[in-house]
Amino acid sequence: DVCEALNVTVSPGPTVRYSEGDNATLYCHISQKRKTDNLLAVRWVFAASPTQEYLMIKMTKFGSVQYYGNYTHNFHKQRLHLLKDKHGTIYKFLILSLQQTDQGHYICKVQEIGKHRNKWTAWSNGTAATEIRVISSKSSDDSTFKKNHEAWKFFEDLYVYAVFVCSIGIISVLLFTLVILCQSLLNKRRSTVKHYLVKCPQN
Repeated sequence: DVCEALNVTVSPGPTVRYSEGDNATLYCHISQKRKTDNLLAVRWVFAASPTQEYLMIKMTKFGSVQYYGNYTHNFHKQRLHLLKDKHGTIYKFLILSLQQTDQGHYICKVQEIGKHRNKWTAWSNGTAATEIRVISSKSSDDSTFKKNHEAWKFFEDLYVYAVFVCSIGIISVLLFTLVILCQSLLNKRRSTVKHYLVKCPQN
């Protein structure tokens, strides 16, 4: 049982989109049952391309966090955080204030470590990945402007249509009123005509 690969999954995925400046949260789930005495070492690797991988951050089997390469700089230490839940089955990786250079694949590599003859030995491994795509603020603004422009255009068309319908309604009411007025005047004129009774000689 110990030799089997760990069941590791990363969420959200397989692709997640963020706007530039947003904070990203990635979860590494370890669902494979392991020995109670064994510990886990979790690494997050960044791959800008399939041929370039960079180890970013690691949580050792004892729970301490270590940074690697360019990510040892204080600027990156403030942006990157690796935490685990109390059950030790979910590891949360935080990336604060995303930049265009953060776009790429993020790989969670988990190693199960146990003691064998008083020596720490790696028993099994598991790997899962997700892709982060960072939308630039300029593209986001252009997209927002385009959506607002389309919305205003729709309301402008709706306004013109409403004015047209109201105009037809007003003209119809005026014509109806004019017809009623003409009929009233005509009936009034007819009512004022005098009628005379004339006696014929034969009667």
